[in-house]
Amino acid sequence: MAPAALLQQQTITDHGYNSANGSNHIHELKLKNEIPLDKDVVLTTFTNGVGINPLPLNWSSSDPLVRGPIVASRYKSGLLKHNAIGAHSGSYCIYHALAVGSKQLNPNYDADYTNAQPAFKIKQQPQWSNREKIVSMDPFGHLTPWLYSKVGQDEDVEIKPTISVTKAHMQLLEMKEAVDQGRLKIDGQVVINSNGDLNVSKVAVEPVWYLPGVAKRFGISENELRKALFEDTNGMYPELITRPDIKVFLAPIGGLTVYIFGNPEDISNPDKKLALRVHDECNGSDVFGSDICTCRPYLTFGIEEAAKEAQNGGVGAVIYFRKEGRALGEVTKYLVYNARKRGGDTAAEYFHRTECIAGVRDMRFQQLMPDVLHWLGITKIDRMLSMSNMKHDAIVDQGIPILERIPIPDELIPPDSRVEIDAKINSGYFTNGKVLNQDELKEVKGRDWNDVE
Repeated sequence: MAPAALLQQQTITDHGYNSANGSNHIHELKLKNEIPLDKDVVLTTFTNGVGINPLPLNWSSSDPLVRGPIVASRYKSGLLKHNAIGAHSGSYCIYHALAVGSKQLNPNYDADYTNAQPAFKIKQQPQWSNREKIVSMDPFGHLTPWLYSKVGQDEDVEIKPTISVTKAHMQLLEMKEAVDQGRLKIDGQVVINSNGDLNVSKVAVEPVWYLPGVAKRFGISENELRKALFEDTNGMYPELITRPDIKVFLAPIGGLTVYIFGNPEDISNPDKKLALRVHDECNGSDVFGSDICTCRPYLTFGIEEAAKEAQNGGVGAVIYFRKEGRALGEVTKYLVYNARKRGGDTAAEYFHRTECIAGVRDMRFQQLMPDVLHWLGITKIDRMLSMSNMKHDAIVDQGIPILERIPIPDELIPPDSRVEIDAKINSGYFTNGKVLNQDELKEVKGRDWNDVE
């Protein structure tokens, strides 16, 4: 069947206003020098379309074959059988499209996953089949090429992994300093050598959203969520509206990486102490060492404490989310930096400058963050290496107790980032120290500069 047969007869229209009689009218939109698309391009599919037969997907089943694979691709027979909206690889899907469009990649290429299986075993947890616990990732995403290879062949659809599991060594200057200063001991297992190299087990996760569960986490209806996703992405995903039968959305956002120190099997063992840092991306500080915030110092402190916990017989983990600039993006973040530095950079104005530009102070929305903790089988956190009240509350609300909260040591806070940390503490971040009032926040100042001539 030709793909065009899937579509209802449609006419591209332009909604205009007839000033002569004051009535609305609809007329066909003709664009000057318009180059028509290929006739077989399908703009969207419909639930009741001819031939539509998505592969069954039972989100909360503990049996992966009963649960079924995530199928997003339109290639092969995927146009008729896909059961997920969107595309794999998050925001990187656009690069895939460029590779296809520029004829550098065959869109029907079949990946060869020989020897690509997980480097260590992730034990299936009861939480994997609890739709209240995991709504933003596919619990079986690391096993799909092997679990569903026959399904892919029999159904003629493309099935891709959304999680990968590997091992590596980590090299950070701060860890070498920790060894040199005696804070970390060389044991050959966690800390490998005098350079401070660390053994680490890693898990990369792409977002897979079960829309009813995501909507419930945010206290809205599924319809409200679908409408917001459709309209605010300027109609990029029409199936959010035309395919209410499809309940899964591969969100075009950054994923996360889990870094585990010690035996990965111990992370789900409640008898083992767990030190955990949940860290949201900050490229300027994490990678390039900007001193305007505490992100890299807190990240490396979290890594060191996680390694220490593993050496003490427990396990440590750092979970790194791609949520640059509080999920406002780096462009917005730099605009805020300019406004702060030119307007008098004080802790009292820290959040206000962000709200002036972005309209909101933070869009990281930690409601979905605990899903990966459930996937790992974490049932309690002994030492939480974070001061964030939002992260704390999201985790505790999901039934995972936090026994101790560890703030960043004062000696690790760069002078120019006192503005950030004191403003956050005033807003509700955890501290063992003093919480400044509004008058005191006005006296906490960062470096000012003015390049306006």
